[in-house]
Amino acid sequence: MAEHRSMQRAALLDAARSLLSEGGTEALTFPALAERTGLARSSVYEYFRSRAAVVEELCEVDFPAWAAEVEAAMAAVDGAEAQVEAYVRAQLALVGDRRHRAVVAISASELDAGAREKIRAAHGGLVAMIVEALREMGHAEPRLAAMLVQGVVDSAVRRIELGVEDPSVVAEAAVSMVRGGVRG
Repeated sequence: MAEHRSMQRAALLDAARSLLSEGGTEALTFPALAERTGLARSSVYEYFRSRAAVVEELCEVDFPAWAAEVEAAMAAVDGAEAQVEAYVRAQLALVGDRRHRAVVAISASELDAGAREKIRAAHGGLVAMIVEALREMGHAEPRLAAMLVQGVVDSAVRRIELGVEDPSVVAEAAVSMVRGGVRG
């Protein structure tokens, strides 16, 4: 029984990712979740009390996996500058990932305070990954520099999602800006 519930919950989260990446937060409804998973709408409420609860669980599941990929990319290179570059490139490489599209949709939506706090904490953990690299590079305010680097990443993500420029062009421009900024 517990395994069945776990599988149903995972199916609901997967359906939520799809709905968010396809249609944004407006598409994430309990009737749509029920339809995607073959469950009765009332059954969806057995797993999640609200849309915000679905969002919070997605954050709890997807942000750590996403952060682990960024961390692995940073660990695969030597030197502080290379780590900062890997941080930027890894995040931009994840833009096409369905988990990322869901997280962007979530971030753009109206969320309750609990869900917003989870997203803020997850982003804070991501930014914390490069603070030490920036400290090694001699930045007097490495946390501030890390936040500014993340701002460049966030802007690059939005440009990639607009689909106006080639993603590789956006990535190279973002990496160039960050390299120049962290050296300065």
